[in-house]
Amino acid sequence: MAGDEAWISGNSHPSEPKMAGADGDDSLYPIAVLIDELRNEDVQLRLNSIKKLSTIALALGVERTRTELLPFLTDTIYDEDEVLLALAEQLGNFTMLVGGPEYVHCLLPPLESLATVEETVVRDKAVESLRKISQEHSPVDLEVHFEPLVKRLASGDWFTSRTSACGLFSVCYPRVSSTVKAEIRQHFRTLCSDDTPMVRRAAASKLGEFAKVLELDYVKSDIIPLFTALASDEQDSVRLLAVEACVSIATLLPQEDLETLVMPTLRQAAEDKSWRVRYMVADKFSELQKAVGPEITKNDLVPAFQNLLKDCEAEVRAAAANKVKEFCENLPEDGRETIIMTHILPCVKELVSDTNQHVKSALASVIMGLSTILGKDNTIEHLLPLFLAQLKDECPEVRLNIISNLDCVNEVIGIRQLSQSLLPAIVELAEDAKWRVRLAIIEYMPLLAGQLGVEFFDEKLNSLCMAWLVDHVYAIREAATCNLMKLVEKFGAEWAQNTIVPKVLGMANDPNYLHRMTTLFCINALSEACGQEITTKHMLPVVLKMSNDQVANVRFNVAKCLQKIGPVLDNNALQTEVKPVLEKLAADQDMDVKYFAQEAISVLALA
Repeated sequence: MAGDEAWISGNSHPSEPKMAGADGDDSLYPIAVLIDELRNEDVQLRLNSIKKLSTIALALGVERTRTELLPFLTDTIYDEDEVLLALAEQLGNFTMLVGGPEYVHCLLPPLESLATVEETVVRDKAVESLRKISQEHSPVDLEVHFEPLVKRLASGDWFTSRTSACGLFSVCYPRVSSTVKAEIRQHFRTLCSDDTPMVRRAAASKLGEFAKVLELDYVKSDIIPLFTALASDEQDSVRLLAVEACVSIATLLPQEDLETLVMPTLRQAAEDKSWRVRYMVADKFSELQKAVGPEITKNDLVPAFQNLLKDCEAEVRAAAANKVKEFCENLPEDGRETIIMTHILPCVKELVSDTNQHVKSALASVIMGLSTILGKDNTIEHLLPLFLAQLKDECPEVRLNIISNLDCVNEVIGIRQLSQSLLPAIVELAEDAKWRVRLAIIEYMPLLAGQLGVEFFDEKLNSLCMAWLVDHVYAIREAATCNLMKLVEKFGAEWAQNTIVPKVLGMANDPNYLHRMTTLFCINALSEACGQEITTKHMLPVVLKMSNDQVANVRFNVAKCLQKIGPVLDNNALQTEVKPVLEKLAADQDMDVKYFAQEAISVLALA
């Protein structure tokens, strides 16, 4: 601490203030505490101290923040990454604490050193803060202070500083003089051919963003050659980032230049020897399609998309399968149906029986959307057989994805065409060994019920919904309860009284106490949807009878249930039937039963 005291007491401030307490001068107390905490062995204390920086800066005032706090932070912090990360984030919001835009350049030294550290997340946060404060520099300050920082980072010895520089070119380029612009372009060109792959990767990731702020002539003369070079880089991790830049570059160029300047590189990427690059093309396909326009899509992208759907790597096929609906939607309307039927549908048919379940699953999540594009006749003739095949797939994910997108088909051909094949698939999923699969099908049940209608539901699916209430997994029983409430909202109270309520109340006598508790949970969920008459006449007597249950868990859930359904009941039932039972439970031997009974009494104002 001695060195720090010297720093505080004399070296940094012309007025040579003393440490807090020496002459009763408390003005330095905040920074003394900060130093103490930043020297503490406990990382959490150091982290908390950094997070309080803005408070400390406020206490010190703008001048002392600039002359003491910032130099201290720049020179003395070598710390755990999480502390540095917090510091990088804090400094991005420090403009007003150093005296506003006029002095914002004071924040550059600590952020510059943070932009060169080894840990990527710290560097990224420092760059994010630098980008933020660059907007607060005047054009003059940008050239005097910010641009030299970018140059220093761009020509740094360590690759870490050069990668950070890549993210800063685009924020200063639009607001500097043409001489400085030329220097920035030169630095960016140099980084694009850097010896270190990490730097080329950083440059490739910022290529599209940089292109957007350049004048069109420079996009053609500077960016296109860089794009072509990066797209042919020996490292696939660099090439795949060039694909991402392709979308931005294509949107900037006039249509007549796309064919010569962008398409050769894009065709090459779509057939790249590395599957990662082809994956990136597949993943960005819809964006590329919009960027290059309808003519190039018809001539170039349709065959490229066919190849991606037939790719030898499953990851690429899955990424392309995921884009089938979007790709078809974005095709030019005049020839859309012909292109889909002739070129895309044959590939889709092959993917339905793909050997990889991820590919089939990706396709199943979008294939139903084709029905709205192709219309009723094509759907019945060509798509329906595919849907039916997927409903019988051995992979639960595939069946689930088809069922969850039924509404598209319902709009076009009605659900009846599918209902006979749907049923076995739904039953299998409902009884799947994996509880998450069972959970997912429960969540689709209200949607299915609405589409299939009440008769079909009662005949085929009602028993499934009741079986879920006694599932051995609590999450399933909980979801099944919620499902019943949604079904009652859909089909009405009368349907509930005839179909659901008797079965639910029958479970009150089940030997398994968990099933008896499920009865109470169902009553909680159904009372509001069923209304006062059904709740008072049919449900309340069962709840009151269960207050004598042997198991304390059931009894305290009776108290919670009475509290929940109380607002639905009329005052007479509350006073004459509910109150005596709750008073009896409030005198129960079990602490929890007592507690919940007393809470119910006070909430329902029965005391």
